[in-house]
Amino acid sequence: MAGMPTKTRRVAMVTGGNRGIGHAACEGLAKAGLDLVIASRDAVAGEEAARTLRGTGAHIRVVALDVAKPESIAGCLRFLHAEKIHIDVLVNNAGVYSQAEALGDSDAAFREALEVHVMGPLALCRGLIPGMKKANYGRVVNVSSGYGAFAEAMQGPPSYAVSKAALNALSVKLAAEAGPHVKVNAMCPGWVKTRMGGSTAPLTPEQGADTIVWLATLPDDGPTGGFYRERQVAAW
Repeated sequence: MAGMPTKTRRVAMVTGGNRGIGHAACEGLAKAGLDLVIASRDAVAGEEAARTLRGTGAHIRVVALDVAKPESIAGCLRFLHAEKIHIDVLVNNAGVYSQAEALGDSDAAFREALEVHVMGPLALCRGLIPGMKKANYGRVVNVSSGYGAFAEAMQGPPSYAVSKAALNALSVKLAAEAGPHVKVNAMCPGWVKTRMGGSTAPLTPEQGADTIVWLATLPDDGPTGGFYRERQVAAW
């Protein structure tokens, strides 16, 4: 744990916040003045990530969360309720680079991609957006990909591309239901040098996370229901 909670600071929860783009987003949000909940499938890795953010001034808590498992999501929501943590900003960053073919023999990889990229974010939004609406403030950032964009011919592996396209569609529908005070947007971080992106990727995690931080801290008149890359509107 780091820092002390401050009543006036907003709180962001980042799924998969222990490494890569998620960790860079946590760092950027902390520097922007937000407190953090790092949601990590491995709680030990989450605690290690929290220690690296000491000195940012943020109060940081860690919760174990596997977004592919409904019982883990329920446990995370119970933790937030028990600790009286109100989430102002939700970053649905956790992801898997599933490469299953559409006509493959197994449904497992498709199901995992849909659970992680669609059903998990949906469950978290169902659990947290009502509180945001009640508070008349909320920001949801869904970390998607150009691989899930029809405008880019959905060039990624089928299970990954389909699940990210579904996340984009979900973002539009959530924005419509969330109301004007809760901004819900999807974004593409680009090809980032992470465990998923590989060592030859041209962007750093910090560069990939920049649009996340921007969308997570939008002003009251900021956009909602959009898809963004490098702080610019991207084609669906």
